[in-house]
Amino acid sequence: MINYVGMDLHSTNTVLGMVDEDGKRIYRKKIPNHYALISKELHPFKEKIKGVVVESTYNWYWLVDHLIEDGYKVHLANPSAIKQYEGKKYVNDQDDAFFLAELLRLDILPTGYIYPKKERSVRDLLRKRLMLVRQRTAHILSFESFYCRNTGLRMSCNDVKKLNISDVEHMFESDYQVLSAQANIATIIFLNERIKKIEKAVLDFMKPMPQFEKLLTIPGIGNILALTISLEVGEIDRFKKVGNYSSYSRCVSSGKYSNGKKKGENNRKNGNKYLSWAYVEAANHSKKNCPYAMKFFQRKAAKTSNIVAIKALAHKIARASYYVMKNQENYDIERIFGPIKKQAAAVNQ
Repeated sequence: MINYVGMDLHSTNTVLGMVDEDGKRIYRKKIPNHYALISKELHPFKEKIKGVVVESTYNWYWLVDHLIEDGYKVHLANPSAIKQYEGKKYVNDQDDAFFLAELLRLDILPTGYIYPKKERSVRDLLRKRLMLVRQRTAHILSFESFYCRNTGLRMSCNDVKKLNISDVEHMFESDYQVLSAQANIATIIFLNERIKKIEKAVLDFMKPMPQFEKLLTIPGIGNILALTISLEVGEIDRFKKVGNYSSYSRCVSSGKYSNGKKKGENNRKNGNKYLSWAYVEAANHSKKNCPYAMKFFQRKAAKTSNIVAIKALAHKIARASYYVMKNQENYDIERIFGPIKKQAAAVNQ
């Protein structure tokens, strides 16, 4: 007898539902989120369990890692791709757990990617860096507006970054104003130190990776963007086609169209927001440093808008990076912008 297990994971507990090969519900249990207790419940059935499904929630790491270490075949359910039966009038956590197990039994379970444990910690560290960068930007803008409001003068972002705590002591009349400004500067200095430390650690980890080196050949992609793309992608072979990768990177439209008219939006947030950010950043850098990218951007912007043009250029770069990573080859400008001779003639016009 073969069994299938579904786990509806919550912040404090996990609801376990088990079905046999005929779909009969044979076991259910609500268990606190302690793996020793979960393992104890599964152990009597371990030899018969063909697969375990865990719903992809914000806190799935610990459970999936323990199950894999214990030798279970684990599947990570993709909630955004699972459509519940709408005819049901009442649904609870037990039904959700059994539903996941039933999808696995029928081999129709939409699954997500289980990122390798070792690389996952580095990826999450780089995500932490982005959070700190945004916090630093907020403090820089706060100081700029505070300085302008109280002195009538303006100070650039780069000048703010160079300030020390002692530099602001004589900028303002009131001691309270000085204290407020020093709070911003002290935080900026602290965040700078943390950001540099994270960058060094992640860069040391990624330097030997061929995928990282190949991405650096693309105009507009430097160390940080190459790190972000490499770590967010994981295994590039999980994307069968370049279109799948572009969609995952949020570089394609999410609109619904019928008879040539837009009828609404699909799930615009479906995909990886960090890859989306990375490719937009790469597009902005590329149009400044690559004349062919600038020409492409200008043509698109003339027909649409700057925002649409940047997204179109980001899509181009995403497609190029897919082939660079998949084929382990250097960037080929003709694969993204066409024959160089024609592009050169257009740039010189």
